Amino acid sequence: MRLPFPLRSRNLRLPSILSQTFPAAHIYSRNQKPQQPLTFRRPLNMNAQELSQYFADAPPAVVRLEIEKHFTALTDKQKRYAHFISQASFAGNRIVLRQVSPESESVYDFIIALHKAAAGDWKALAQKAGVDDAGLSAFLQYAAQFLGNSGNYKSFGDSKFLPRCDESVFAALASTSLDAEKHYKATNGAVFSSDKPGLLHLGFPDDGHLTTYYPDSPGITKDDVDAVAKWMQAKGLLPENTRLRKAQDGVFELLIASGKTTIPREGGDIGKDTEFKISEGPLDGKTIKLVYGDHAPEMGAIAGFIKKAAENAENHTQEKMHLAYAKSFDEGSLEAFKDSQRYWIRDQGPMVECNIGFIETYRDPAGIRGEWEGFAAVVNLERTKAFGELVRSAPDLIPLLPWDSEFEKDKFLSPDFTSLEVLTFCGSGIPAGINIPNYDDIRQQEGFKNVSLGNVLSAKAPNEKIPFIIDSDLEVYQKYRDAAFEVQVGLHELTGHGCGKLLQETAAGVYNFDHSNPPVSPLTGKPVTTWYKPGQTWGSVFGGLAGAYEECRAELVAMYLSCEFSALKIFGFGDGKTDIDSEAGDVLYASYLSMARAGLVSIEFWDPKSQKWGQPHCQARFAIVKAFLEADDEFCKLEYKNEDLSDLTIHLDRSKILTSGRKAVGEMLQKIHIYKSTADVEEGSKYFSRMSNVGLEYWGTKVRNVVLKNKQPRKVFVQANTYLDEATGEVSIKQYEPTVEGVIQSWAERNV
Repeated sequence: MRLPFPLRSRNLRLPSILSQTFPAAHIYSRNQKPQQPLTFRRPLNMNAQELSQYFADAPPAVVRLEIEKHFTALTDKQKRYAHFISQASFAGNRIVLRQVSPESESVYDFIIALHKAAAGDWKALAQKAGVDDAGLSAFLQYAAQFLGNSGNYKSFGDSKFLPRCDESVFAALASTSLDAEKHYKATNGAVFSSDKPGLLHLGFPDDGHLTTYYPDSPGITKDDVDAVAKWMQAKGLLPENTRLRKAQDGVFELLIASGKTTIPREGGDIGKDTEFKISEGPLDGKTIKLVYGDHAPEMGAIAGFIKKAAENAENHTQEKMHLAYAKSFDEGSLEAFKDSQRYWIRDQGPMVECNIGFIETYRDPAGIRGEWEGFAAVVNLERTKAFGELVRSAPDLIPLLPWDSEFEKDKFLSPDFTSLEVLTFCGSGIPAGINIPNYDDIRQQEGFKNVSLGNVLSAKAPNEKIPFIIDSDLEVYQKYRDAAFEVQVGLHELTGHGCGKLLQETAAGVYNFDHSNPPVSPLTGKPVTTWYKPGQTWGSVFGGLAGAYEECRAELVAMYLSCEFSALKIFGFGDGKTDIDSEAGDVLYASYLSMARAGLVSIEFWDPKSQKWGQPHCQARFAIVKAFLEADDEFCKLEYKNEDLSDLTIHLDRSKILTSGRKAVGEMLQKIHIYKSTADVEEGSKYFSRMSNVGLEYWGTKVRNVVLKNKQPRKVFVQANTYLDEATGEVSIKQYEPTVEGVIQSWAERNV
């Protein structure tokens, strides 16, 4: 948890035909003179302003992950350990690309081939292609954002982004290299395609959206996906490293990511059978086949690098962790992967931290299949001290939350909580903090770990604008927002994701609570009547809503506990005494302002066509800002004078944070938590859907329009590369300039 194929035949190009002009796209190619804006074909039911929101940022906010001084302080063995984990992580990049869109892998190869053709001189390449500076700039900006997102859909929002130029610019550049031209043709025009609005968003095919989690599966439905998921749950087969293909003649193929292309000799996670004929339920008459070897070249390479990491481990726990990883990646076993996570929890206080695999399930429309990610990072010992104190204080903080002990874990399992400086993070996006593993049984019974990614938190884009904050609040907001965010991340990951008990029937007739005298719900005043049945998990019960729901719960926990000045003292603010007008009060105020602003700008990631959210964290924060606005005593207001809301600002009453503000947070948190704890998916879904409902009139139109006009580019991170001298065993590091060219160069030199 964190603080975010089939190659289809389609002719969805954007030629320069006179159908709609876009003022934002004054980009020209070859010898074209800038006499008028370029023109693009667009869907008939989408206007120019609506489509313009899908353009790539110009320019993107490119920032560097500063890591060199932390990496060079490691021992030679630690550097080798980090190097091999980094190599294993990046070896999965093509898996990420395939998980985003059918065209992403070809787009990646096209960009890398052009970098090779340019040989360090992009302007010379553009001149050879007949492309002017503006056209080259549009390509480079798109390429950097593509590489930063590991695909052509935003990692934060799951919406497609389009180049700010005509397709002829890309075609002309492609013509300079046979390899580039080959890869560009393989995209089948999908770089610029926008004729079908539904395909501009990731989601279920029967909603008209795009996904690659069900490849080569025309006609696959949500019901099909749900039925197979329930079969897997009943069989005890975990889904994170799978994709689902609906083949012909009633056959469903579960594609299992593994280096080996056949089932292991000793059998897989559910035995030696690979074919199952179903004779009951919605799959009656159908066949499910287990097909090993999905992403086989990548998974084999990953397993090889991980074994090298094991050879350079600092202790036996690390070694066993990586050998379990290797078994999982080689054989496709998620039971082995769960073992790796158990060893990972026990690897307390390493200097080089990591995690790798199919982790987060945000992008699968069904919310159960994981996206590949892997990271290697160096521990920042000084910043970790504060998180260690937070861990020690957690048993005193968690009982302050608005529910009785029956709805809380019997014992808080003190985790490792470290501040990390990221060396490598391969995935569609880099979070600010992580709390894993996501397996409920491990989290509830064995523990978890938290990490805060320090150089991600501290990375700043130049000349960043901050809309919607009133002038009188700007100084305190700018001064304390980083500190407030660090507090929020710490409380979110540790106490947010780390708290709470799921009431379960763990086996037939076996309960983890007093079933004969069930706890009384604070929402109804009556004994609870729902709980998790054998085989059910939090994710399987709440389905696609689970990600946003849990992020909302964790954010609310952090907002609620940040009102405890003893928690603020842990991070070096104040003396623990409650004083809203102190420096600690400034941090608290900046935290609530930040959440209000985050909830407001989240509306960018809500799609008015489908009326769906594209990003779980945004849905969560929007629900919270609605709770702020519904709080007693006008705690939070959105104010404006202009009818088009162009002067919209947030007004939050600092003096009421500890009263009406915290009360609103507590009431929402209590509902969210109790519904989750008791598996009350009906009431929980109904409540959360109401709180995160946008509607078309005010929020979905007026507010969203002004948010889109003021949106700021998201950061694109430039990461370092490491190089091993085989003769000496020494590892060197190379960092790159924080430019679009630097982003492209860093990826080209990874050879992945």
